[in-house]
Amino acid sequence: MFIEIIEAVSIATFLSREEKHPWVRLAIRKSDTLKILLMVLWEAKSIDDKKYIVLSQKIEEIGKMLGGWNGQLLKQNSPAVKTREK
Repeated sequence: MFIEIIEAVSIATFLSREEKHPWVRLAIRKSDTLKILLMVLWEAKSIDDKKYIVLSQKIEEIGKMLGGWNGQLLKQNSPAVKTREK
Protein backbone atom coordinates (compact mmCIF):
# COMPACT_ATOMS: atom_id res chain seq x y z
CA MET A 1 0.00 0.00 0.00
CA PHE A 2 2.78 2.42 0.87
CA ILE A 3 4.45 1.77 -2.47
CA GLU A 4 1.18 2.20 -4.37
CA ILE A 5 0.60 5.57 -2.69
CA ILE A 6 4.13 6.67 -3.54
CA GLU A 7 3.66 5.48 -7.12
CA ALA A 8 0.39 7.39 -7.59
CA VAL A 9 1.87 10.57 -6.11
CA SER A 10 5.00 10.23 -8.27
CA ILE A 11 2.94 9.82 -11.42
CA ALA A 12 0.69 12.76 -10.55
CA THR A 13 3.68 14.99 -9.89
CA PHE A 14 4.86 14.81 -13.49
CA LEU A 15 1.50 15.11 -15.25
CA SER A 16 -0.30 18.20 -16.49
CA ARG A 17 -2.73 19.85 -14.12
CA GLU A 18 -5.73 18.31 -15.89
CA GLU A 19 -4.29 14.78 -15.73
CA LYS A 20 -3.27 14.80 -12.05
CA HIS A 21 -6.69 14.45 -10.42
CA PRO A 22 -7.33 10.71 -11.03
CA TRP A 23 -3.90 9.84 -9.63
CA VAL A 24 -4.35 12.01 -6.55
CA ARG A 25 -7.76 10.40 -5.97
CA LEU A 26 -6.13 6.96 -6.29
CA ALA A 27 -3.51 7.92 -3.69
CA ILE A 28 -6.31 9.10 -1.37
CA ARG A 29 -8.17 5.79 -1.77
CA LYS A 30 -4.99 3.81 -1.09
CA SER A 31 -4.28 5.95 1.97
CA ASP A 32 -7.81 5.35 3.28
CA THR A 33 -7.39 1.62 2.70
CA LEU A 34 -4.09 1.68 4.54
CA LYS A 35 -5.77 3.38 7.52
CA ILE A 36 -8.41 0.66 7.64
CA LEU A 37 -5.86 -2.15 7.36
CA LEU A 38 -3.78 -0.59 10.12
CA MET A 39 -6.89 -0.38 12.30
CA VAL A 40 -7.62 -4.07 11.64
CA LEU A 41 -4.07 -4.94 12.71
CA TRP A 42 -4.52 -2.94 15.90
CA GLU A 43 -7.96 -4.45 16.65
CA ALA A 44 -6.51 -7.94 16.15
CA LYS A 45 -3.72 -7.05 18.60
CA SER A 46 -1.14 -7.64 15.87
CA ILE A 47 0.39 -4.22 16.45
CA ASP A 48 0.92 -2.51 19.78
CA ASP A 49 -0.67 0.80 20.75
CA LYS A 50 2.48 2.91 20.40
CA LYS A 51 3.23 1.71 16.87
CA TYR A 52 -0.41 2.10 15.89
CA ILE A 53 -0.50 5.68 17.14
CA VAL A 54 2.71 6.67 15.38
CA LEU A 55 1.71 5.06 12.08
CA SER A 56 -1.88 6.32 12.14
CA GLN A 57 -0.71 9.90 12.80
CA LYS A 58 1.65 9.74 9.81
CA ILE A 59 -1.03 8.26 7.56
CA GLU A 60 -3.46 10.94 8.74
CA GLU A 61 -0.93 13.63 7.85
CA ILE A 62 -0.46 12.11 4.39
CA GLY A 63 -4.23 12.05 3.95
CA LYS A 64 -4.50 15.74 4.84
CA MET A 65 -1.79 16.65 2.33
CA LEU A 66 -3.45 14.60 -0.38
CA GLY A 67 -6.83 16.11 0.46
CA GLY A 68 -5.37 19.61 0.17
CA TRP A 69 -3.81 18.75 -3.18
CA ASN A 70 -7.12 17.30 -4.35
CA GLY A 71 -8.99 20.45 -3.31
CA GLN A 72 -6.46 22.64 -5.07
CA LEU A 73 -6.81 20.60 -8.27
CA LEU A 74 -10.60 20.82 -8.11
CA LYS A 75 -10.41 24.60 -7.79
CA GLN A 76 -7.87 24.93 -10.61
CA ASN A 77 -9.85 22.69 -12.94
CA SER A 78 -13.27 24.19 -12.20
CA PRO A 79 -15.10 25.88 -15.11
CA ALA A 80 -15.24 29.21 -13.22
CA VAL A 81 -11.44 29.39 -12.99
CA LYS A 82 -10.98 28.43 -16.62
CA THR A 83 -13.43 31.15 -17.68
CA ARG A 84 -11.54 33.81 -15.69
CA GLU A 85 -8.21 32.71 -17.20
CA LYS A 86 -9.44 33.42 -20.74
